[in-house]
Amino acid sequence: MKYLVTGAAGFIGMHVSAALLDRGDEVVGLDNLNSYYAVQLKRDRLAQLAGRSGFRFEEVDLADRERLPKLCDAERFDVVINLAAQAGVRYSITNPHVYVDSNLVGFVNVLEACRHSGVKHLVYASSSSVYGANTTMPFSIHHNVDHPVSLYAATKKANELMAHTYSHLYQLPTTGLRFFTVYGPWGRPDMALWLFTKAILDGQPIDVFNNGLMRRDFTFIDDIVQGVIRVADRVPTGHAAWSGDHPDPATSRAPYRIYNIGNNAPVELMHLIETIEQALGKQAVKNFLPLQPGDVLATYADVDDLTRDVGFKPSTPIEVGVQRFVDWYRSYHKV
Repeated sequence: MKYLVTGAAGFIGMHVSAALLDRGDEVVGLDNLNSYYAVQLKRDRLAQLAGRSGFRFEEVDLADRERLPKLCDAERFDVVINLAAQAGVRYSITNPHVYVDSNLVGFVNVLEACRHSGVKHLVYASSSSVYGANTTMPFSIHHNVDHPVSLYAATKKANELMAHTYSHLYQLPTTGLRFFTVYGPWGRPDMALWLFTKAILDGQPIDVFNNGLMRRDFTFIDDIVQGVIRVADRVPTGHAAWSGDHPDPATSRAPYRIYNIGNNAPVELMHLIETIEQALGKQAVKNFLPLQPGDVLATYADVDDLTRDVGFKPSTPIEVGVQRFVDWYRSYHKV
C-alpha cells in the first residue's frame, strides 16, 4: 500500500510512518517544519525515517493549494493519514489565525486533493478537545459535541463536519480519530509530561493548573499508532440503519466514521506528577495555579466502538509509559 502521512515530522506522524514502513508499506511523509516548537526536534524525528526503504520526505505546507494536489495526482496514494495540524489549546487563544490557515484551509486542501486523485481512504486527526463543555463521562462518539471551549477544538470539530460533507457529496471514505492526551518518546515539548520532566530535572518549579484537580486520559504513543493503522485498514462504508430522525454523530449513510482513541482510564494530574517523580528519582517543586482559559477539568474516552470494529483497545499503564518517556528524554538530552 502507498500512504501519504502529513505531519510526518511530528510526534504521532513519525511513529505512524515508522510502523507502516515496518510492515512493508510505502510512505511519502509531508511536513512544513514550522517553528511552533524546536525545528531541530522535528528534523531529528525525520532522521529516524530517512534512508529507510520505502520512505520519502516532502517539505510542503498544507495551506499551499498548488503543491498538495500535484503531489497526490502524481503519486496516486491508496490512503492518506492527515496528522498535520496546528496543535495546542492555549496557543489558539493568542494565535487564532494560525489555526485557520493550518487546520481549516489546510484540511480543505487535503479533502480536495483526496477527492480528485481517487484516494481510497482518508484518516485524519481530530481531538478529545471537541467534547468541550460536555461533562457526561466517559466521552462517547455518539454524544453531541457542539460546545467547544477553545478555537483549537472548534477547528477539529469543523474538520469532522468538512469530512462528512466530502463523504456525502463524493463518497470519499473518511475516518476521524479523536486522540486523548498522547504521550511517549519523541513527544511534543509543549505537553505536560515534557514540561514537567524538564523542569524537575532543571530544579525549576512546575505549573500545576486548577490546583491539580484535573484528570486526563493519557494515551501512550504505541497504542495510538496501533489504533491509527488498524482504522486505516478498515475503509468505512455507509451505515444502512442511520436515520435522520435520530442522527448518530459518529456514523452516517455516507462512508464516514468517528472513533475515540484513548486509554479508557483517566489519571489524576497529581498522580501523573508522582509517577514522573518516581521515574526521575527527584521531587517536583509545585506552583499551584487556577484553571486556564480553554482547559477542561477531565477527559475520559469511551472506546467501545473502536474495540468492536477493529479489535483493539489501548491499555498501556501510565507508569510504564512515563518510564519509557523519561528513559528516552534522558537519552535524547544526554541527561
